[in-house]
Parts: sequence; structure tokens; C-alpha cells
Amino acid sequence: MSHSGKLLVQTLTAIAILAAFSALLSASAPHGWLLAGSKPAGYDTGVDPAVKHNNIQSAYLKSKPTLLPDEKVFGTLMQNFRATQYPGKRVRFSGFVKAEEVKDWAGLWMRIDKYSSVVGFDNMQDRPIKGTNDWREYAVVLDVPPDATNIAFGILLSQSGVVWLNSANFEVVDSNVEVTGKKTAAPDRPTNLNFQEN
Repeated sequence: MSHSGKLLVQTLTAIAILAAFSALLSASAPHGWLLAGSKPAGYDTGVDPAVKHNNIQSAYLKSKPTLLPDEKVFGTLMQNFRATQYPGKRVRFSGFVKAEEVKDWAGLWMRIDKYSSVVGFDNMQDRPIKGTNDWREYAVVLDVPPDATNIAFGILLSQSGVVWLNSANFEVVDSNVEVTGKKTAAPDRPTNLNFQEN
């Protein structure tokens, strides 16, 4: 995982911990969702009844005009819940996304935690949503270890632009559905103590 990917995982982990106690709850976020990120004040969210897919209104996440053009920040519209109903399951978070003028990248994401450790993560950074695109379905799939404690998912927007999310779905899937993210659990033993590995 790249340095920026690790930093994003750490930031999202910190967000999940804070979200559990809540100061990031946004009055404009759809019921049950949180507006969070490295700079949530730089983003707006809500429900847009004018932008529909299959005749269903959409949630949106967009950068505010006050966000600097090259500011390295992100916002996310997310949910966070206990993993107690999903131990040992493979789960998928999916939805249709429409994008407009996404300068850096956007994507669906999901993270599985064991207390404060991340044990599964995918944010679509290796297959990002960029620019302006019409509705397309995306998905992230992860395994939930038996001892997992928390699941978080959402849509994120890095830097400026706007994304709409529609027909979001979270479900248990069969083991023949391929996992999209990598396991991020801690290794079993120390590695590269002499700094000779690249």
C-alpha cells in the first residue's frame, strides 16, 4: 500500500473512532450518514431530489468554493457500525455513482476494524472515479474476520468536484465473489530489522 493509501487508512480509522462519539454528524447529511474527512468543513452533502437514477433521488458530496484548488484534503459521506452481525462473512458495499469535475479522484470505500486496528480496507484508489462521468455501478468487497469489531463504508471525494450516490447497498455475498481490497492486518513477526529489503 502506498504512503498516501496508508495515510488515508489512518485518517479514516481516526474518523470512525470520532464518529462513534459524534461531533462530525452533519445536519445536512442524509439520516444515518455522517459528513467526515480530513477537512469536512470544505464539503457539502445532502439529498438532491433533482438528480435521480432509476427515478430515485440521490445523496451528494461536493467541495465548497472556499476549498483551495490544490488543497490535499478529502471529504466523505459515511456510515459506521458494529460488525457483530457479520463475523466470518464476505460483504459488499455497492452503489451507482455520477461524477462532475472530480479534479483528483473519488471512490466508494469500506474498512473493517478490530478495535483500533484496520484488518480490511478498499477505497478504489487503484481504480478511481475521475473527471465527469454518468451513472455507473461500483462495488467494494471485503472479508469480515470472526473477531472484527467495526465496519465503516461510504463515498469519498479527494479535493474538488461533486459526486452523487444512488441505490447504495450493503449485503453479505458468497465466497465466489472476489474480494476487491487487501488485508491490512499486522504481520505475525518483525520484518526488515536491518533495512536491507526494498
